[in-house]
Amino acid sequence: MPTSPDRAGPVPVETSAVITVRYFAGARAAAGRAEETASAGRSLDELLAELADRHGRRLADVLAVASFLVDGVTCHDRRAPLPAGATIDVLPPFAGG
Repeated sequence: MPTSPDRAGPVPVETSAVITVRYFAGARAAAGRAEETASAGRSLDELLAELADRHGRRLADVLAVASFLVDGVTCHDRRAPLPAGATIDVLPPFAGG
């Protein structure tokens, strides 16, 4: 329950208004973290542009060749709005077999 502005204390974050981004392998190394959150309601392309701006060229290069899962399903429409509460997996190309 949100705290009114005239009361002391934190206002809880609405968890359904965010998405979780999970990085794997080279994407994790490039981002410097295993996961983070971002605002929901935008497309995957918009999210990727924000992540590249936030983390720099190294991650941008990985994102350019990565595959993406939205709640465990391959993302085919990178311009569709991402649903609130979704988990986005960033999967760079993997070497080996």
